[in-house]
Amino acid sequence: MIKTKILILFYSRYGHTYEMAKSIASGVEAVGGEVRLKRVAEMLPEEKLDEYAQKALDGMRDVSAADPAKDLEGIDGVIIGTPTWFGNMAYPMKYFWDQTGEHFAKGTLVGKPAGAFTSSGAQHGGQEMAIVNSLIALMHHGCVIVGLPNSCEGQDKIDEVSGGTPYGVSTITGEWGQRMPSDNERKLAKDFGMHFTKIAQKLK
Repeated sequence: MIKTKILILFYSRYGHTYEMAKSIASGVEAVGGEVRLKRVAEMLPEEKLDEYAQKALDGMRDVSAADPAKDLEGIDGVIIGTPTWFGNMAYPMKYFWDQTGEHFAKGTLVGKPAGAFTSSGAQHGGQEMAIVNSLIALMHHGCVIVGLPNSCEGQDKIDEVSGGTPYGVSTITGEWGQRMPSDNERKLAKDFGMHFTKIAQKLK
C-alpha cells in the first residue's frame, strides 16, 4: 500500500513551531501517513541571530531546507507552520510561497488538503489571524482547507493557558519565547496530524 505523503513545512526562529511540527508529524505517522518534514531557511545572517535563535537553529540542522521548486511535487497534502509576526506569516515563509508561481500555474496543489499552525507570544497575539492569512496562499493554490475540529478535545480549555483554534493548531510562547508547547498543545497538534492525514487519505 502506498502511503499518503504529507509535507510539513515550517519556519521556526526559536524552536516553537519546530516542536509543534514534530507533534503533528507524530499524528501523521500514527494513522499510516508518510511525513516529509522540511524547514524554511532563516533569512537573517547567522551572525545577526541572538544566542537563543542560534541555539534553536543548531537544533534544527538535521532538517533539510525546503526547495520551493521541488518540495511541493509528489505530495498528497501540505501543512505549514510559522510564528505569528504582526498577525501574519513570518517573512521567510511568505518568501517561500512567493517563489511558487510555477506550481500555481501548473495546478500542483489543486484539490489537495492544506492546513496551518502557528505560535504567538500571547493568547491574543494574533495567532488566529496568522493562520487565516497563511491559508490564503494555499487557497490560491486550489487546496482544500482543513482546520481543527471541536472533536479534537482540548482546544476549549480554560483552566490553563493554551493555544488551539478552529483554524489550526497553535502554541503560546510567552513574551520572550520562554514557554515551549504544553502537553495540551502537543496533543492538539498530534490530533490535528491524525485528522488531516485521514482526510488526505480519503481525497487521495
